[in-house]
Amino acid sequence: MAKGEWKRSGTDDLQLTGRSECEVFDDGTNTFFWRAHTLTVLFILTCALVYVTLLEETPHDTAYNTKRGIVASILVFLCFGVTQAKDGPFTRPHPAYWRFWLCVSVVYELFLIFILFQTVHDGRQFMKYIDPKLGVPLPERDYGGNCLIYDPGHPADPFHNIWDKIDGFVPAHFLGWYIKTLMIRDWWMCMIISVMFEFLEYSLEHQLPNFSECWWDHWIMDVLVCNGLGIYCGMKTLGWLSMKPYQWQGLWNIPTYKGKIKRIAFQFTPYSWVKFEWRPASNLRRWLAVLGIIFMFLLAELNTFYLKFVLWMPPEHYLVLLRLVFFVNVGGVAMREIYDFMDDPKFHKKLGQQAWIVAAITVTEFLIVVKYDPNTIMLPIPFFVTQCWTLGMVLILIWTLWRFFIRDITLRYKETRRRRQEGSSERVPGQADGSNLATSGRSKLNGSMDTVRHRKS
Repeated sequence: MAKGEWKRSGTDDLQLTGRSECEVFDDGTNTFFWRAHTLTVLFILTCALVYVTLLEETPHDTAYNTKRGIVASILVFLCFGVTQAKDGPFTRPHPAYWRFWLCVSVVYELFLIFILFQTVHDGRQFMKYIDPKLGVPLPERDYGGNCLIYDPGHPADPFHNIWDKIDGFVPAHFLGWYIKTLMIRDWWMCMIISVMFEFLEYSLEHQLPNFSECWWDHWIMDVLVCNGLGIYCGMKTLGWLSMKPYQWQGLWNIPTYKGKIKRIAFQFTPYSWVKFEWRPASNLRRWLAVLGIIFMFLLAELNTFYLKFVLWMPPEHYLVLLRLVFFVNVGGVAMREIYDFMDDPKFHKKLGQQAWIVAAITVTEFLIVVKYDPNTIMLPIPFFVTQCWTLGMVLILIWTLWRFFIRDITLRYKETRRRRQEGSSERVPGQADGSNLATSGRSKLNGSMDTVRHRKS
């Protein structure tokens, strides 16, 4: 692109897809920060391997050498992926940042596959190689119990139940839903996922004790306060991102220090902006895609609780936090690739690489849960819960059949019938005019014959 050129982000056939995209101005500056550094990375990596081989003495500790060899293999793979992997849809703060998380996704999926192929005992004990404190069964905290908002039995602090429920997970809930809103970019989908997960907690509290929460913890603290406030702030941020101008200049082309600082801060904002318009009721493809997204979101949320339950990881362990940070970084890219694949299948003919690996990770995590603790998964669901979910799925199926099959057939039949009636109504006046013309012609002919006869007589 030439310097100072305006361009529209995304594909060229915007009118065909109905995508709402912004215009971007980029002066085309290509600094050292944006150039490829494949040879530099290869040289540094080679020097490190030469140092380990020639100058460092290998310790006689099999466990230590195994850990270090695995870490070194992962680092070499990350170096290769960061420099050679294909770029995704995001370019800020730097394309290498998103390539790094793509490679981390592959490493995490390989780790899950390894855990899946172990026995239950070996898999849990293998976690001790990561942290010696793991591999020990831990009791789950029960969030139920006394659900009184105001407890007169504790005059010193009658609101102690509320303070007990406020812990580190409250800001985590808010921040999590703020980021999910930035991923999904739709208020309705976020609210549906938020409410449905609370129903899932109600339905599965007989399997996991920490799903047993007070009613006000479910609907007031979670849905309204933490999730609702996070979704609200996320929608406000989306509105700002959709309205801000996307004009990019090289850092050294900005004359003032204030402008340079502002440019550095904006480096961590998107390069361009695409407003997601899911329109699930527009056609069957979009409807099934939205249902699949909601299902995978809920499954990934459930995996968070079930994985730490079957692998004996406490909720506050750093591995649980690292998994959440991982999904925060890969979820946005995956959602953009899914939206592009759904919204413009002619241009995006296959599912994006990050979306593909995230879907594989979610399924693999669920398979680990099923293998490591099938007894918990197979605990019989209460009958009334089964009835509620069956009724919900039947209603979704009925609505799908009506909206995309029965309704369309009915509309086509009415349109065909209307066109036939219009066609027949257009032909009838023509036939009547023709008969009138024929009648008038015969009358004139009879009149002329009478005149001839009269003259002959």
